Order: sequence, then structure tokens, then C-alpha cells
Amino acid sequence: MTFGFWRALGREPRRLVALGLWSVLEAAPAFLIGHAVARAIEDGFAKAEPMTGLGWLAALGVAWLVAAVAARQVVLCVAGVAEPFRDDLLTHVVEGTLRQAARRDSAAVARATLQVELARDAFAAVVTTVRGFAFTVISVVLGLVTLAPQAIALVLPPFAAGLGLFLASLPALARRQRAFLLADERLADAMTAMAGGLRDIEACGLQERTAERLDHQVGAQAAAARALAGVTAARTAALAVGGWLPVVLVLAGTPWLLERGLGAGVIVGTLAYVTQSLAPALGGLVQGLGVSGVRLVATLGRIAAATPPAPPRRPGIRPAAADVRLASVTFAYGPHSAPVLDGLDLVIPEGDHLAVVGPSGAGKSTLAALVSGVLRPAKGEALVGGVPADQVDPAVRVLIPQEAYVFRGTLMENLTCLAAGDPGERLDEAVAAVGARELVDELGGYEAQLDPAALSAGQRQLVALARAYLTPAPLVILDEATCHLDPAAEATAEAAFARRGGTLIVVAHRLTSALRARRILLMDGTRVTIGTHDELVRVSPLYADLAGHWHPEPVS
Repeated sequence: MTFGFWRALGREPRRLVALGLWSVLEAAPAFLIGHAVARAIEDGFAKAEPMTGLGWLAALGVAWLVAAVAARQVVLCVAGVAEPFRDDLLTHVVEGTLRQAARRDSAAVARATLQVELARDAFAAVVTTVRGFAFTVISVVLGLVTLAPQAIALVLPPFAAGLGLFLASLPALARRQRAFLLADERLADAMTAMAGGLRDIEACGLQERTAERLDHQVGAQAAAARALAGVTAARTAALAVGGWLPVVLVLAGTPWLLERGLGAGVIVGTLAYVTQSLAPALGGLVQGLGVSGVRLVATLGRIAAATPPAPPRRPGIRPAAADVRLASVTFAYGPHSAPVLDGLDLVIPEGDHLAVVGPSGAGKSTLAALVSGVLRPAKGEALVGGVPADQVDPAVRVLIPQEAYVFRGTLMENLTCLAAGDPGERLDEAVAAVGARELVDELGGYEAQLDPAALSAGQRQLVALARAYLTPAPLVILDEATCHLDPAAEATAEAAFARRGGTLIVVAHRLTSALRARRILLMDGTRVTIGTHDELVRVSPLYADLAGHWHPEPVS
């Protein structure tokens, strides 16, 4: 499961090229250190020419300064690669959450978002570590080939053996790391549940039974920790074999190297390659993959388990008409929950203006979600123009919920994000129609940057209303979309949508919305009644009671 791992790496080839070039500069000291040390000793200090020796060491110092600058650029390049990976992963999580609309859990979304951030950080660490390891090893091999090719047989075989030992242990390390995380979470959940029920445990005499269950969880967590520690020991062995055995072999093979014409300075330079470049690179790889790599795999696994894969994406169908028909629709928010709608039959002709009223919990917002395709009926059909509502082209209908969505960006971007092409003069027309002109002027014009948190709920609703007015959608659903506006502003906005044409469904926050509609749908539990205001007053005691307690609000 890569979640766009390779796509993120290959999305911007130029950034990868820049990353490679900066990595070459960052790895320059890894190539130069052996030569600089060898030449400083043999051509400088050993010949009583300290300035020569110091010159070589100064060159190495300059290389380190250049590498420091390059390291900063590497971090920026890696961040540029990691952010698209995070965006892809976050998109996957959000889409998965929306696909499970009937059982959304804000806490679960928050946990998934945190896991995305952990995965992004782990991804960046893995890319940085593997890249640095690869460039360092290449630099050291080139340095040994040009400085002391005879020493390669003493350095590279044990290094390769240590690397192979570590890579072979990674699958087991990932499995046991995941098992440890799960055991740790189960123990934390058990401890939290126990702490929340201490009084009941004491009152019911369940101390021993509860202690036994917790002891079992503690034992499982301890066993998982021991198993993880056992595999972690392989990392220490890999470092010993790959990082320090070459040092022992070079020291033990010094007579053999001297016999083949290598000087003492070259042997010290070879040791510098191993101790200052190869061993740290292997240690970084072991630490990076052993921690960040395993964390990345475990986190991606958790995200995959929480967000099922997307179904095959089908193009939306554009129906010929914008009429709505619900046939024997039943919907409940859980397999064991009472149905919110039960066998609902409803026909809304194209061009109708329907207001939906009823007590809280009657299913008004559920109806809006079914018509807009956000929810699917458990039984029956919800059709728009004869097409299942969840298969309709999004451009055909627009839903504005009670909590209007406004994103960070310019006011223009917020208003036109659903418009078909350049709105031109229609933008001013839409703003004026829904009564948002004063808001536009107050914010500083269309290019003003919006901070959603700085806007009031009513201001966000005005932005969303103007956005919906600009869309070409022939079906508009306002789910208490004007509840934060005053009565006058609400009347202005609803009148604008009534004049706009198309089919309009208004889940009414105030009875005045119902009075402006051609027909009214009264929802009371699983019972529905439809008619005009006068008809409902005569046939529905509930509606008559609502109308009897309603008093017109003053309109300024």
C-alpha cells in the first residue's frame, strides 16, 4: 500500500533533479575526507610541510561548509516532495470519511488527520535517510577506488553483510512494531475504561475480575515489547557487522596493505572513510528505516484499515429534468436504529418550490441528504430526473447545509468555485440578489482574503448562498441555509432563489419560509403530509399548532 508514494516522488521531476544535485554537494565531504586526511599526512605533516597539510584540511572544512548549505536545500526539497504525499493521503482519508457519511465520527477524523501528519513526517524522514545513505555510499566507494582500491576487499563485504542483515530483519521488525502498538492501545483503552468505572467496580465487588483482565492486557503488552526488543537486537548486530567490523579488518590488515604499497596516511584515510562516512550512514539508515520506516508502514496500515478503498469512480449522469421522486424510501442511521424515514413516497415536480417543516429529529435534513445524493436509501429509490440521486452529475444539484462551508482563499475563489466558467457580470448579479453586497464591501472586495474563523455564521451563509446562486444547478436544496440570517435577509435570499428558476427545496428554519413556498411538506416522525399552508392548517393539528404559535417577526 503506497498511497501515492512513488507518484509523490515522481510528480515534479525538476524537484527531484534539484534534490539530487544538492545531495551531491552534501555528500562531497564523504568523498573528500579520505583523500584530504591521506594527503594532509603524507604530503604535508609527514614531510614537515604543515601548510600543505593544513591546506588539505582547510579544503575539507570548506567542503563541510558547502555541505551545510546543501543540507538546508535538501530539507526544502524533501519538504516539497513530502507535501504532495501528505495531500494525496489526506484526500484519501477525507474521501473515505465522506463515503461513510452515515457513520461519521469527528474523533475518528481527528485521529486519521493526526496519522496523516505522522505519515508525512515519517515519509520525509525515510526519503531523507535513504537518499543520504545512497549518496554517501557512492561517494565512499568512489573515494576508496581512487585512494586505496586494495582496501575495498576489507571494507565493502562486511558492510554489505551488515546492510543485508538489517534489511532482512525489517519485515519482522514492522510486524512486531505494529503488534506492540496494538497491544499498547488495547492496554490504554482497558485502563481508561477501568478508571471511568472505578465506583461501579468497587460497588459490584469486581476488583479481582477487573485486575485479572488488566493483568492479561499488561502481560500481552510486555510480551509484545519483549518480542520487539528481540528483533531490535538485529539492528545492533547489523551496525556491529557493517559499521565496525570493517575498522577491525582494516587495522588487522594494515601489514598486508603496507606490503602492497599503501602508506600510513592512506590507511588512516581509509579508516576515516569507514568511521566518518560509512558507519554513520549505516547507523542513520538503521535508525531511519528502523524507526521512521516502520512507523510509516504501521501508520499507513492503520489509515488503510480506517478508510476502505474507493469504489470505481463513475461519471455523473446529467438527467433531462430536475424533478424529484422518492419511492418507498426507508432510511436509518444504523442496522439496529429506528428508521428516520419509513416507506416515504414523494414527488416534487420540476420548477416546484417546496418547504419542509417539522419538529427537530423528524428527518428533514435526512431527506435533504437523500435528495442530494449524500446518503443512499436502505430501501426504495431517491431519483432526480429519473436517475438515482447518488449517481447524478454534481453540477445538477447544489446543497447548502446549516453550517455553510467557507475555505481559506479569496472571496472571489469562494464565490466562483462551483460556477461554470467565468461568471462575468453574473457575479455582481448573484451577490446583489442574495443580499450580500454589503458583506462584499465590508470584506474589501472580491480579492479579499477570507479567514473562515473570522466570519460570523451569517456571513458564511451569505457567501454560500451567493456561491449556490452562481451555479448552473437546476436543483437547489437549502437545509436551514438561512438560519443565521435575520428575517429580512432570509426573505431576500429565498426570494432570489425562487426567481432564479429550477426546483427549490427549503428545509425551513422559520415558518415564514413555508409561507413563501408553493407547497409545504410536514414531517412528523415517519408520517408526512403535503399541501399548501391553508390545507395543512385544516388537516394537520401539528401544523395548526405550529402556525398558532407563530408570530411574524418584525422586518426592518
